[in-house]
Amino acid sequence: MTPGPPTLDAPWPVALLADRIRGWIDRLGTAWVEGEITQWGVSGGNVYGKLKDLREDATISFTIWSSVRARIPADLKQGDRVIAAVKPNYWVKGGSLTMQVSDMRHVGLGDLLERLERLRAQLTAEGLFAADRKRRLPFLPHTIGLVTGKDSDAEKDVLRNAQLRWPAVRFRVVHAAVQGDRTPTEVVAAIRTLDADPDVEVIIVARGGGDFQNLLGFSDERVVRAAAEARTPIVSAIGHEADRPLLDDVADLRASTPTDAAKRVVPDVAEELARVQQARSRIGMRLTHLLNHEIDRIGHLRTRPALASSGWIIDSRAQELTRQVARGAELVERLADRETTRIANLRGRLRALSPQGTLDRGYAIVQNAAGHVVGTPGEAPEGAVVRVTVAGGAFAATAGERLASPATGGSADRADEDRTDRTRTDPAAAQRDK
Repeated sequence: MTPGPPTLDAPWPVALLADRIRGWIDRLGTAWVEGEITQWGVSGGNVYGKLKDLREDATISFTIWSSVRARIPADLKQGDRVIAAVKPNYWVKGGSLTMQVSDMRHVGLGDLLERLERLRAQLTAEGLFAADRKRRLPFLPHTIGLVTGKDSDAEKDVLRNAQLRWPAVRFRVVHAAVQGDRTPTEVVAAIRTLDADPDVEVIIVARGGGDFQNLLGFSDERVVRAAAEARTPIVSAIGHEADRPLLDDVADLRASTPTDAAKRVVPDVAEELARVQQARSRIGMRLTHLLNHEIDRIGHLRTRPALASSGWIIDSRAQELTRQVARGAELVERLADRETTRIANLRGRLRALSPQGTLDRGYAIVQNAAGHVVGTPGEAPEGAVVRVTVAGGAFAATAGERLASPATGGSADRADEDRTDRTRTDPAAAQRDK
């Protein structure tokens, strides 16, 4: 018997309503639909994902059993544009509706992914993703700016892990929508607010993962340009390792998760103290080693003869010094003898050339009244007063009669006598005769 319509007095059992719903859904049969994969996760060989309409804001969840997955393309992934044969299935016991996929094929790159790739290429050409634009994070930031959803797991992860690593670290948190249409506007405003704060030294933008569609706000051009214009270093901690919005490319540092961001921005106080202690230990060991080395070197120097005994050099050089002194005395004596002999020779030669020496040998010098030396008898006529100088002194004399000379016909003996007389009165003439 077919039950009548449900009323207040005659309500249907839950099982009846569930059975009716399953019947209505089963009449739909299999339908081919077109859309873009915004989520693709594999668990136990089965695929659980979401398919988004290409134009409207409509999404369905789907399931691909392992037996079906073996027949569809193996390279299907998030962002692909596909057509799929889906059959609605209402599970009576759990009261849930699922879309079971029996076939799925590529159609082309999804519109969202295509737009993102075009924007990525444009921003790359502008140099916003260049490595030389990225700034180094401060070693120990005193104040950290955090952009995240209110009461989100991402906020708790960042705060907890940062404070565990460095309890004195401070945060300035600005909450913003991290999913939906309001995401770009609020995230841009939060970044600019924190960037204007002079106390904030680094800004973390964090979200706790999500599917491809939920992370689209962090690939918005406004968010990317705001991060590029910020003077404060930006850390992007959006999603997990497999998710990569455009904010990751423009940020100064990309962290795979909010927890990873806290660990990379805030140093661990225990690790830093351990490093300081290790450095001090290494310095102490180096100084100890250096001092020991220098002590040993000084000890070796002190054992050398030059420092062990102050008299060793005198003892070892005494004989040589005596030898050198004796040789020096001998050389001085020899030099003195040689110079004495040379002086005696010079004295003898000087005396031989001296006019006094000539006078000492019995010669005399005769000078006329004018003081000129008389060289010929004609220069001292008879009766002229002349000055005669001998070895013992000088006296005056009067010239007498002129004697004959060899030139007037006298004998050779007379000439010799004449020469003898002239020599006695003129030493210079004696030298010429020689």
